[in-house]
Amino acid sequence: MLIPLIILALVIWLGSRELHNMNIGRMLFELRRLSPWTIFEIALFSLIAAAVMSSYDFVVRRHFRMPISFGATFRYGWIANTFNNACGFAGFTGAGLRAFLYKKSGVPLNVITAAVIFLSPVAITGLSLLAWAVLARLFPEGQLLHTYPWLRWAMWGMALYLPLFLLVQRSRLFGKWFNQGKGTMPWTTISASLAASLLEWLFAALAFGLVGLRVLHGVPLDALIGVYVIAATAGLISMTPGGIGAFDVTALLGLQLLGVHPDLALTVLLLFRFFYFIVPWLIALVLTAVEIIPNRERIGELAGTGWGYSLNQWQKIWGWPGQFRFLADLGVWALSKLVLAAGLVLLLSAALPGLLYRLRFAENLLSLPIMQLSHDISVIIGIMLIVLSHGISLRIRRALRLTLVLLFAGALFTFIKGLDFEEASFLLFVALMLYLSRSRFYREGAPVSRTNVLIWGGLSVLVTVAYLLIGAGGYSYFLHHLPLRMRTNLLFDKEHFGIKTLLSLVFAWVFLTMYLMMRPQRDIETLPDTDDMDRLREFMSHEQGNLLTHMLFLGDKKFHWAQEGEVLIPYARSRNKLVVLGDPLGPMRKVSAAIQEFQQYADKYALAVVFYQASPSYLPIYHENGYRFFKLGEEALVPLEAFTLSGKSNTPLRTVRNRFDREGYSFQMAYPPFDDTLMRQLKSVSDVWLNGRKEKGFSLGWFNESYLQLAPVALVLNPQQQVIAFASLAPAYDHKQTVSIDLMRHLPDAPNGTMDFLFTRVMEWAKDEGYVMFNLGMAPLSSVGQSERALREEKLARLVFQYGSHWYGFQGLRRYKEKFSPAWEPRYLAYPASISLPILTVELMYLVSRKMD
Repeated sequence: MLIPLIILALVIWLGSRELHNMNIGRMLFELRRLSPWTIFEIALFSLIAAAVMSSYDFVVRRHFRMPISFGATFRYGWIANTFNNACGFAGFTGAGLRAFLYKKSGVPLNVITAAVIFLSPVAITGLSLLAWAVLARLFPEGQLLHTYPWLRWAMWGMALYLPLFLLVQRSRLFGKWFNQGKGTMPWTTISASLAASLLEWLFAALAFGLVGLRVLHGVPLDALIGVYVIAATAGLISMTPGGIGAFDVTALLGLQLLGVHPDLALTVLLLFRFFYFIVPWLIALVLTAVEIIPNRERIGELAGTGWGYSLNQWQKIWGWPGQFRFLADLGVWALSKLVLAAGLVLLLSAALPGLLYRLRFAENLLSLPIMQLSHDISVIIGIMLIVLSHGISLRIRRALRLTLVLLFAGALFTFIKGLDFEEASFLLFVALMLYLSRSRFYREGAPVSRTNVLIWGGLSVLVTVAYLLIGAGGYSYFLHHLPLRMRTNLLFDKEHFGIKTLLSLVFAWVFLTMYLMMRPQRDIETLPDTDDMDRLREFMSHEQGNLLTHMLFLGDKKFHWAQEGEVLIPYARSRNKLVVLGDPLGPMRKVSAAIQEFQQYADKYALAVVFYQASPSYLPIYHENGYRFFKLGEEALVPLEAFTLSGKSNTPLRTVRNRFDREGYSFQMAYPPFDDTLMRQLKSVSDVWLNGRKEKGFSLGWFNESYLQLAPVALVLNPQQQVIAFASLAPAYDHKQTVSIDLMRHLPDAPNGTMDFLFTRVMEWAKDEGYVMFNLGMAPLSSVGQSERALREEKLARLVFQYGSHWYGFQGLRRYKEKFSPAWEPRYLAYPASISLPILTVELMYLVSRKMD
């Protein structure tokens, strides 16, 4: 990691002396003065150079006998190579895309692995050949190697790569590993791969040379190729995407040593970067979007379900490789980047004055105020498109509709402001791609988090500042070329340019905010009302509940009825997650389908589904629906049939009960409905116990009079018959098999052992009532991360359990409940693999600890 960083820092330091002399105005002027034919010539040859890179894929297709058509091979090569050029990451981007695309065409996994690994060392052999040519002075580079001797060592290292590659290719070990055990690689394949690599680098060098010839006028082609080879070597060593930084500074230094002015050198680099890297990559985005459009049969299935498919469904379609599953959604991602590029094109077009002959023609055709208004509207639309690209990546239907309108409007106004038909054509093309892919935009909305607002707000500000700098620097150089009437227009007035830019940014955000606030169904479901509670009671009269079911009557959980009302999924929303309390209620045979239905529902709003306190019996169902698990702790369940105060082990509990009876304290079960006098006493105890603290919620009960009226309450009375402690009970709605402790409160001056006395008497009461099991509640983080093979998150949780007593009495709570000899049953958090567990943990803590009304 240090070597490329050192090289990059060294190159930038060496080139920094020249960079400060550059004039952005002159550079922009040189770009604008190029004739359309020159631009077309450079663009066409750059596309040919990009197409040549697909020769790699034809080599592996023939050698590994892949069942891929000619057209598909070319498309896959274009996508993989241009993405690799743009994103780099030491070739992993291209390798991952090839693996994904080959798998899509039915190529076996072992063949894919061999092909991808075979291509990895081949890619730079062509550059190694060209390095030999530079060292042999076939391509003179001026004084670059002499002025910077360390580059000569880099060139020799690159040159020696070729013989090392040939030596490894002919070894038996390589054949065993990379040639599927078929012996050494045949010379025909080696020669073909070398030719493919040479073609890639040679055509790239020629594309660089062609740009130099058309801009510089006088620099020979062989010298331009020599500078390119050295700069490409420096960029490759830096291992940055596309060699960004090291390649550019090295090329700038080399061109200046050839006598090129820094402004013209930077113009060459910008043109080369745009036409050889950006334009082919944009085409690859389009090809990717088309490539991943579902086939007709799949479209028919989606149409029958309202296009409501989820990310997990995509992952199930494409399968391997697991580490590249995100590529299954690459089509929509590509569309979002096209929209982002459209916004940038609009801003760049607005920042650079139009061609002079077009401006003169437009001046005669249109009035200057109309051209100025079109210019300002183009800036606003450009900013909005940049922000909306995030909505496109989330597949939000309303974002698609607004984006289409803005693309058409942007095409119109960018044409009016200066007859820029190239930019208008690109915007219309992006709009066409979005329209053809409209079936994949099924989401009704997505949560708006502060993080997203800050990120995209910051990005829009940065882009606007860049637009302001480019425009302010560029217009000053153009002013003396413009007609006098246009020169005095506010459009080119520096004093007003910044004000209008700021107003454009503000207007764009105001418009987007208003559009966002007016979106339908901002709250996808409401809290249950009286009718919902009646439906819940009727549902629980014939369905099996669980230990958390009674919490639903608090009214703070929303209800999702799945499988035509046969399965109930109670949940609460926390940021972009729907947190389900416990397991779904209803017939277990329908739970899996109900979870998928709920996932599909949540995905319409870009929300993820999480299950909190999942029980072991449901884990297989969660697992088959793509969930991971984290152990939250263990539930203490006391078998009442075996519960007794007799025996030596229960002496402490027996002693506490006898002491309370002897001192005149009493136990009493109160049954609803409770009168006002009792409720006032309970409220008084609760308020003193809280001592100003906030009530918790979601998975814990809080003091709510209507909620307490639903179940018996256990009371401890002092000799004066005043309530000093109480505990509400929560039935499990399992045909009177299990009952739980719910809300527990006591006065601070209550005698020591009050809660022991209360629990003991409640369990005796439950046993007499015919209950089988008594739930004492969960011991958080209990028995978590004890195995050496446990997940690191669970091992960390174990440390919190052991050493976090000053935050929460983890171990003390476990020891306290142990005295009642319970059976421990684990509880889990089931969450999708795409969710960060630490972030989810913080959100759950907030959900449970939030203040309740």
